Amino acid sequence: MLRYKADIKSIIYMLCITGLTLYLFFYGFTLPTYLFVVLWGVQLLVYVTPGVMVHNHQHVPMWKNKTLNLITDCYLTILYGYPIFGWIPTHLQNHHLHGNKEEDYTKTYAYSEKNNLWTLIRYPGHSGKVQQKAIGRYIKEMRSRNKEKFNHHMMEIASLVVYLAVFLIIDWKSALLFIVLPQQIALNSMLLINYIQHIHADEHSEYNHSRNFTGRLLNAILFNNGYHTAHHIKPHLHWSKLPDFHRTIEAKIDPELNTENSFTFLIKQYLLAPFIPRLGTKSMRKTVS
Repeated sequence: MLRYKADIKSIIYMLCITGLTLYLFFYGFTLPTYLFVVLWGVQLLVYVTPGVMVHNHQHVPMWKNKTLNLITDCYLTILYGYPIFGWIPTHLQNHHLHGNKEEDYTKTYAYSEKNNLWTLIRYPGHSGKVQQKAIGRYIKEMRSRNKEKFNHHMMEIASLVVYLAVFLIIDWKSALLFIVLPQQIALNSMLLINYIQHIHADEHSEYNHSRNFTGRLLNAILFNNGYHTAHHIKPHLHWSKLPDFHRTIEAKIDPELNTENSFTFLIKQYLLAPFIPRLGTKSMRKTVS
């Protein structure tokens, strides 16, 4: 029933994240302090992955069956903390059409051409506000033009509302700590990843419009999300096929945009570059004066 066998990994991730969330919700405060800290830390880290799975599922739905895809939409919605139809007007219909150009709702230079910790922190709030307006227009359009799709989107909203309501009623403190906070990490981490992958790249270039992180560990954990140039060139290529395609175009990408170690990049760019400017990225944008 799966389109690609590789998405067994996605299903395993979803079940494991759910299991860890439920365990912490019901038993977290009864655990020894050290075990609580370790498991909660792991939970916050792994909640980066629901956003990546949402992204992949929106580009290439996991199942051949329409009903199973709808169920997965609702399941991913409650993990992600936001109805995943929001990706349609902002990501599928806009970001991949305009690719960080002026018309892109998620363009990284909207309020600054700089790339530092302050601009990184500010970006999710700014981008999120812009996207909300587009999502509002989209859902109004679906309500009048496509009732079936509108009803599917309403099921996502209903799933999220019921999920949050049930756990807030059972134990609102645990719900905030083990459900709402991880959801916020899932939401904002995807915005941060988008920023890092596009800031200071050349949005008008055929191959230099995105930054790639090619380390095996990162891509094993995040479903090959590091191969961003390949993804933009072939947005409907399944995530499991991206490494092979990246290798065919790697030589055409500016070496500055191919980074193996993401952790080293983040340390250099956002902690060291303010004091040692040569360690930071240089804008490739041709429109910058």
